[in-house]
Amino acid sequence: MSVGVKGWVWTFGLRELAAGLAVTLRYFFKPNITVQYPEERTPLSPRFRGEHALRRDENGAERCVACKLCEAVCPAQAIFIAIDPNSTAEKRLTSVYDIDNAKCIYCGYCQEACPVDAIVLGPNFEFFAETRDGLVSNKQRLLGNYERWKDKIDANLAADARYR
Repeated sequence: MSVGVKGWVWTFGLRELAAGLAVTLRYFFKPNITVQYPEERTPLSPRFRGEHALRRDENGAERCVACKLCEAVCPAQAIFIAIDPNSTAEKRLTSVYDIDNAKCIYCGYCQEACPVDAIVLGPNFEFFAETRDGLVSNKQRLLGNYERWKDKIDANLAADARYR
């Protein structure tokens, strides 16, 4: 009989409701932690993996040596590279460097596999397209991403250099 009375008190005594209201009142008077996104931004980690970028060296030439390691290591097979047939053995160049952002899982393996730090994942997460074809980044777009985010990418790589 005591189990029945105890169960009745828990069920109809509304103790759970009172406990829930106590939690609500406790947080009601604390300051809000909501970030008003377009106006306010939270800081990103130097290791954040956003939109891809192809880096250039100090002379302004692209760093990629067309070794195709990033294409080989990509688990989603989102990278396609074609070697320029007119390039020399000393400096191989790419004629096509495409990344399908619809397939990409932003794992960072391409960045880790690159021996010359040519491909990096930048700080930009605000990109979109209206079609799937718009999500394919070609070589010009990737080089443009580096030009646009150069200072931030270089700062992130410098901050993360001791861990690599």
